[in-house]
Amino acid sequence: MRLASLAAALMMASCANAPAPPAGTDADTVAWWTITAELSGDDMEGRDTGSAGYDRSARYVADRFEKAGLKTAGENGTWFQTLPLKEVRVEKDGTSFEIVRGDGTKAGLRFLHQITVRPTGALPAAIDAPLVFRGYCSADAMKDVSGKVVVCFGARRAGMTTGGQRLENAAKAGAVGIINVDDPGFTIEPLRWPEAYARSMSFRDAAAPAYPGMAALRLSAAAFADVVQGAGQDAAAILKAGAASKALASFDVPARLKASFRISQREVQSDNVLAMLPGTDPKLAPEIVVVSAHLDGYGYGEPVNGDALYNGAFDDAAYVATMIRLAEQRAGKGFRRSVLFAVYTGEEKGLLGSNWYASHLTVPKENLAAVINLDQLRPLFPLKILTMHAIDDTTLAANVQKVAAGMGIEIRRDMEPERNLNQRTDHFPFLRMGVPATNFVFGFDPGTEAERRYREWYQVRYHRPQDDMSQPLDWGAARDMNLFFYRLTEDVAQADERPRFVAGSQWAPK
Repeated sequence: MRLASLAAALMMASCANAPAPPAGTDADTVAWWTITAELSGDDMEGRDTGSAGYDRSARYVADRFEKAGLKTAGENGTWFQTLPLKEVRVEKDGTSFEIVRGDGTKAGLRFLHQITVRPTGALPAAIDAPLVFRGYCSADAMKDVSGKVVVCFGARRAGMTTGGQRLENAAKAGAVGIINVDDPGFTIEPLRWPEAYARSMSFRDAAAPAYPGMAALRLSAAAFADVVQGAGQDAAAILKAGAASKALASFDVPARLKASFRISQREVQSDNVLAMLPGTDPKLAPEIVVVSAHLDGYGYGEPVNGDALYNGAFDDAAYVATMIRLAEQRAGKGFRRSVLFAVYTGEEKGLLGSNWYASHLTVPKENLAAVINLDQLRPLFPLKILTMHAIDDTTLAANVQKVAAGMGIEIRRDMEPERNLNQRTDHFPFLRMGVPATNFVFGFDPGTEAERRYREWYQVRYHRPQDDMSQPLDWGAARDMNLFFYRLTEDVAQADERPRFVAGSQWAPK
């Protein structure tokens, strides 16, 4: 009880807005919440990749690992692996968008609130080109678009053109730009405004993105009517038909897009944090179970309700905290297999940290037995259902089912595959390279209070300043998720047999 009281006091000191754990909360959950508060406090500045705040948080994690008895597993006997990165930013000052209609009227579009653009170093300084609408922007629809900006319905459903296909189709037809209009019908993960910033990061030696000199823009559904005004079209009807995947007619817009861009570029670096809990079984110790989460967040961005600091408490400071708590509970006492604690940078910029580690391993690839990643977890309602990614691909599913059954948790397949979540988390680079790997999402039944809370979080807090320590949580769910992770790690690390791919998995090594 004394430990819980001390942890609560430390947590409250680190973040005045953090809700205090209710009476009776177990000491481990209180300690987890304290670490979450420290990692997502304002002094960490949102842990943006390449920032001083991120560096402070990485040092904090390394210090906690060291005190917990882990061993260094980074480069040159350190806790860190450094990623050489380059950043391209489209600056607000000096960037503008305007629709100039044939009748002489004009309409400005507010950068980051109604329209944004993909940042590339080859983006032109300005665009002044006619607008045309080409439905879903299939290759067949790309008629008479050379030298123009093509407006497309940004469909996100299976069987429709993807963003990459639309860009390729427009570029090959000679367009100078493409505007993807938000799909208002894709409500399971709605696109929201404002954007935090227009900023990209990549490895310094990475190839340029596809068609780097072409302006690839995103437009809010609410601004679509202003863009096509004067074309004799019903903008609301077009959006409704697109949301229902119905046929869309092509038409020309009696207007031009005039845009100017101010680009800044710089080289930065940022660190993964890597630590090892050595195994105890002489035969199994060379085999390594990787447990991972991402440390980076969004940092400072466009204000939302007056708040410009994107703290990233649940995404993903809370689950770096879970890994720290596992290390602290073990206090240097290993499992039969070794466990590598991998805390990644650059996840929010495109899985940079995990991709870098997967291609610059500090341990032999053949020793990697499994990857258990923690992301996309929101302890908002009781933990009764967990979605398991790659559930049909590896025998990790048996480990998961055994641990979950003992806790009364139902394990399900991904109910929303169109969100492509399996490929949006840090386990995926390892799954792709032939290592059994998984990640989890809190599940729910449709139409329940759990679903309402889940959807509300994505609408209000996902990649927003409101993902901070003041947000509501279900303390029991937080406790149960951490306990599930502790038990699953132990089960995989102690098992006689290492996980393997099942027959027919698309990710199994050929």
